[in-house]
Amino acid sequence: MQYTEVMIRYGELSTKGKNRKDFINRLASNIQKTLVDWPELEFHPRHDRMHIVLHGAPFEAVDARLKRVFGIQTYSPVVTAEKNLPAIEAKALELMQATFQPGMSFKVNTRRSDHQFEYDTNQLNSLIGDYLFDQMTDLKAEMKHPDLVLRIEVRRDAIYLSNQLLKGAGGMPVGTAGKAVMMLSGGIDSPVASYLALKRGVDIEMVHFFSPPYTTDKALAKAKELTGILANYSGKINFIAVPFAEIQETIKEKLPEGYLMTIQRRFMLRLADLIRAKRHGKAIINGESIGQVASQTLDSMIAINDVTAMPVLRPVVTMDKNEIIALAEKIGTFDLSIAPFEDCCTIFAPPRPKTKPKLDKARLYEQELDIDGLVARALAGIQVMPIYPNQQFLHNKSAEDADLL
Repeated sequence: MQYTEVMIRYGELSTKGKNRKDFINRLASNIQKTLVDWPELEFHPRHDRMHIVLHGAPFEAVDARLKRVFGIQTYSPVVTAEKNLPAIEAKALELMQATFQPGMSFKVNTRRSDHQFEYDTNQLNSLIGDYLFDQMTDLKAEMKHPDLVLRIEVRRDAIYLSNQLLKGAGGMPVGTAGKAVMMLSGGIDSPVASYLALKRGVDIEMVHFFSPPYTTDKALAKAKELTGILANYSGKINFIAVPFAEIQETIKEKLPEGYLMTIQRRFMLRLADLIRAKRHGKAIINGESIGQVASQTLDSMIAINDVTAMPVLRPVVTMDKNEIIALAEKIGTFDLSIAPFEDCCTIFAPPRPKTKPKLDKARLYEQELDIDGLVARALAGIQVMPIYPNQQFLHNKSAEDADLL
């Protein structure tokens, strides 16, 4: 079936009042970036919906990209017809023959914004329904819960017909909620948290801590590849690699074992906050879920959050592990997350970390360290690189060169 265009419905954007236009424009920009491989496409964002004129581009390929664009509630492939009954009948038949399967029920649902058109909605419903019954076999009408709804929209410029209502990714267009840095590990939770942040319109940059020679190149490549999967939902994502070995070695050498994890996390958050400020972010996001590990108790969060006054957002904080795993499988990060390449969090994890660390003790122990020097050297070694959808790193060496922050 050769569709003429795609009709996109906004959903939640309809609640945005005077800011609605800004949200629609951002969504249009995100969609254009996602569909950049088809320069023939023509985009028409309007107040109530958006039209993408295909000009011969394959709907199936466009559809695969649109499913991952946040801000789309539903969308439909559409054919257009001239404003006369024979043209509408021909297009309705072509559309139904392409999608109807024996045993399906259907109904015709007409909406008319051009009230000068010679047929009203009830007349057009009846005329097109009768025509389809004459031309096709096995049709069964069902008004309440049909398998197919043939939607006919009568507008001033043309007649629009569709019989598929496809579900979009929902949420808000990426970028409408501002920018934040995401503390990405190689585990299951933080990629899911990244996905949920993107879904609420947050434009994220990944901050990943690595500790060579204790962590391997494959561990770093794994984190980059996870970013490539998540880039399917936003386009390019900047990946910021932060060297962390010196800090971990120093903490392990000088501080009590029970506070190793707490102080490490304080340094990670401190560094993430400095990177956020330099990159003009408004918040820090991580994959913490209450009670999963020792560093994710409420007492630990108090002791760790002490190093920043900025918002620290935790999208999966109240989810249990099975819920997080199910979402990781849905978005395609789970199999890579469980690949056996350990990150710096697991390499230096103490056997008996404090689950209820004291804030005053954490501050006291840190006084034994050269905090400014350790942080400055870590920041000096940071590398930034753009990562694109589905970019490969574990098996294919990237040609991209990282840039200094």
